[in-house]
Amino acid sequence: MAPKKVMITGVYGLIAGAVYQHLIQSPDRYDVYGLARRRQDSDRVAVDRVLTVPDEKFVLSELQDLEQVTEAMQGMDVVVHYAADPSGQSGWESVLHSNIIGAYHVFEACRLAGVKRIVYASSIQASSGYRREEPYASVAGGQLEGEKPVVDHTMPTRPMNMYASSKVWGEAVSRVYADVHGLSCLCIRIGWVVKEDYPPRPDSGDIWCSQRDIVALTTCCIDAPEDVRFDIFYGMSNNQNRWVDIEHAREVVGYVPQDRAEDRNAV
Repeated sequence: MAPKKVMITGVYGLIAGAVYQHLIQSPDRYDVYGLARRRQDSDRVAVDRVLTVPDEKFVLSELQDLEQVTEAMQGMDVVVHYAADPSGQSGWESVLHSNIIGAYHVFEACRLAGVKRIVYASSIQASSGYRREEPYASVAGGQLEGEKPVVDHTMPTRPMNMYASSKVWGEAVSRVYADVHGLSCLCIRIGWVVKEDYPPRPDSGDIWCSQRDIVALTTCCIDAPEDVRFDIFYGMSNNQNRWVDIEHAREVVGYVPQDRAEDRNAV
């Protein structure tokens, strides 16, 4: 069987680059390509990381040109869409161009190019409003013992800012392209992944995800059965104070996190 052709957008970002480095270790299974708006790592990446995408497998694009993006997606089996404004701190215009227009161009380009599956980077922030109210606030704070209630993918979204809202919009677009256009669209609500690869604050262990675990979940989505047409998974490590569900990802795509925030040193 020929290797699966995978395009990773935002390939020089923290998570996308980690996924790229993982997939290229299995050339018999994956033929990996990258797209990004620049040929250098983002500021969120550790300074000692070395990532070089060969020229013949790299596309320089800011995702604003639909024709260019469509050409880049030709022949791909799976597109891992991780290019985005990562936080919204650059303001609404950045969110609009990167997370709204850019995301639409990727989905539409995949439809036009005949791509079978999109793995879309959503965010834990799609549900962050729950973290401020009970019982989830007590779960996050480590104040509940025994079986703990969790937020799952069937519950309404609770974004608290425009960045998070743009990710909810992307999930809605995923639903449209799955139901109307027949693509397989799998959304990952990614937790707090950082270059140091440990919880950056003592109170952040409930939303932290290791680089190893988010790479594993992304790979599970790439390789999910063809009949998985649309779904939403929480990209979270198995943290003690985790207030979101990860069992659904295990049941559907076989995700088994290897890390816990409690096993890493917080600063």
